Order: sequence, then C-alpha cells, then structure tokens
Amino acid sequence: MKNRVIHWFKFASPQSFYLLAGKMWPWFAALATALLLTGLWISFFVAPVDAQQGQGYRIIFVHVPASQMSMLIYLVMAAWAGLGLAFNTRLSGMMASALAPTGALFAFLSLLTGALWGKPMWGAWWVWDARLTSELILLFLYLGFMALHASIDDPRRADKASAVLALVGAVNVPIIYFSVKWWNTLHQGASVSMKGSSMASTMLTGMLIMVLAFWMYAIAIALLRVRNIILDRERHTEWVKHAVA
Repeated sequence: MKNRVIHWFKFASPQSFYLLAGKMWPWFAALATALLLTGLWISFFVAPVDAQQGQGYRIIFVHVPASQMSMLIYLVMAAWAGLGLAFNTRLSGMMASALAPTGALFAFLSLLTGALWGKPMWGAWWVWDARLTSELILLFLYLGFMALHASIDDPRRADKASAVLALVGAVNVPIIYFSVKWWNTLHQGASVSMKGSSMASTMLTGMLIMVLAFWMYAIAIALLRVRNIILDRERHTEWVKHAVA
C-alpha cells in the first residue's frame, strides 16, 4: 500500500480551508461547551473558599483565562498578519480579521472581571496599575485593528495596513506579562508557573479546565467567523456560488 501524504499547504487556499473549518468548528464548539460547564461547576461549587479572599476570589476562574487568551490571541493574530505581509497570502489576512473580535472580547472580559475583583480587594474599581493600563491598551489595539480594517474599502490593502498595526502592537504583550516583575504594582503575581502552583489542587483543576474551555471557544468561533469572511471575500468566485446555492 502506498503511504498517504497529507498536503498541508493546500489548506492555505481559502476554498480548502473553508471546507476544513466547516468540519472542525463544531467539534471545538462541543468541547468548549462541555469544558466550560465542567469548569464553572468545579470553580464555583466544588473549589473551596479561599482563606484570605473568601468567595470573591472565584472571579479569577474567569479573569485569569480571559487575560491569558487576550494576550495569546493577539500574538496569533499578529503572526497571521505577519505571514500575510511576508507571503501575500489571502487566508492570512482573513484569519487575522477573524481573531480580532474574539481577542477584543477577552480583553474586555479581563478588564471587567478585574474591576469586579479589584473593588472588594483594593477598594477601587480601577487603578492606573501597570498591568491594568497595558491590558487596556491591548483592548484599544484590538479595536484599532478592527476600525482600521473597516475604514479601507479594498480588503487586501486593509489587510496590509492593519497587519502593520498588529505587528507594532505586539510589543505590548510582553509588557503586560512582565509588568508585575518590572514595576511595583498592586496586581498580584502569577499563582501558577513552571515552578509549581500555590493553589489548592481543586482550584488548579478548575482553572486549567476553564483555560482549555476558553481555548476551545476561541478556536471554534475563529473558524466559524473565518468561514463567513471567506464567503464574503470570495463571493464572486464559482466555488462560492456553488457552496451557497
């Protein structure tokens, strides 16, 4: 029998990726739903009460994964944008555009849950802390990316212009991550690191499941959104006319 070879580069074509995304996104959506329900149950009903922060600490089960995803998605978006600039591939710009709204959602959720946590812990909804301020800048970068893209009629020119903004803005991500080490901030350091975790095992389990749930959601919604972008941009091609017929 001949070895079957998967030609991965064929998925760089919007048509091929459209079909692949259509097969993949329901599985990621199902995983996201199952993991989210499990994670929320463990986080809010099984994990013990924190000795210092009481019940209020439970907001971190949403805040931490949202914050992580807001940074990760921006780096992935910038990587797709960079590929589009380097190789002039159509799919790269489409993927960057598909990721931006989800990244903005997570950045907003990070700031919102941070405020809800900060009020009882710090006594204020907002402080001009290094991490909070850089996370706010990240939200503005997402919004700026989407606004710039929408302001240019030609999609390919819009991809290139917004790609430059995405690449320049990527420098903000390490600032967010290392801000608690570089400056004296109110924001606490990481509870989970390569050296181990200071969290109870049940808390850590709930946190990891929530992180996975947010990953699955981000992948599912990006694949679903990029399918709509592909249909819109390729609407004049024959294969799209047959696909929507």
